[in-house]
Amino acid sequence: MPSSTAPTLRQRRLGAELRKLRERSGLSTTAAAAMLGVNQSRISNIESGRYAVGPERVRVMAHNYACADERLIASMAAMTGGRTRGWWEEYRDLLPVSLLDLAELEHHAMGLRVASVVHMPGLLQTTAHARAIFSEVVPKLAAYEVEHRVSHRIKRQAILHGDRPTPVTVILHEAALRMAFGGRDTARAQLEHLNEMGASGHVTIVVIPFGGGSFPGSGQPIVYVSASVPQLDTVQLDADHGQEFLDAAAQLDKYRSVLDRMEGCALTPDKSRDLIHGVAREL
Repeated sequence: MPSSTAPTLRQRRLGAELRKLRERSGLSTTAAAAMLGVNQSRISNIESGRYAVGPERVRVMAHNYACADERLIASMAAMTGGRTRGWWEEYRDLLPVSLLDLAELEHHAMGLRVASVVHMPGLLQTTAHARAIFSEVVPKLAAYEVEHRVSHRIKRQAILHGDRPTPVTVILHEAALRMAFGGRDTARAQLEHLNEMGASGHVTIVVIPFGGGSFPGSGQPIVYVSASVPQLDTVQLDADHGQEFLDAAAQLDKYRSVLDRMEGCALTPDKSRDLIHGVAREL
């Protein structure tokens, strides 16, 4: 039976990838259903993420669709099952669904590349910095809503700690270092935290200085989420109206190129650390 709750981003992504394989094989949903021994609506529900499938069924479908990429098949099989019961589920009735999707995406990521010009990436924000950011949201959030968002943001940062932390590369512009959200004390503590994380070994932070000239990607923040195979990577863009998730091959290629060029404009990690220290001393 189809799920009675809305599918998560991960469930929708698995269904979309199965649809891509089917379409590349030239099979209609009717033909695919016949090969699997189910009705056409079952295929449609699987491809929309509304019907949870197991790993063996994914492998059978991939075989029916003449997919020979074993790494891709194994990665899709690992995405199967119903809704992941992660910590973010406790926020399901409290926050926009896109924020829960982002947390789930990060939880399963093999690596992350983050670029931001004005704001500190959420994964590196202190509690005080996050609270200052959410206090400026339009329309204004109630105090309890601010605290829900702050606690969710801080819990997302668990992927940076523990025995197997997720490797992250962060590309910041100097403007983000100088915004001083929350006042001088909060801003100074935020910069100190940034350098502490940059010294952790699994977080690489590079900064594009004001004197670096023009560079691509100067619009909204970019998060590139690496999966176990490149075909399952995802780009997340942040805007005032919410999160946007992209996974088309051309979009992934574009943002990989943008991030490569941004990183090429940045200082080395050591020189970036010195710049961050310098800005902190000025506060």
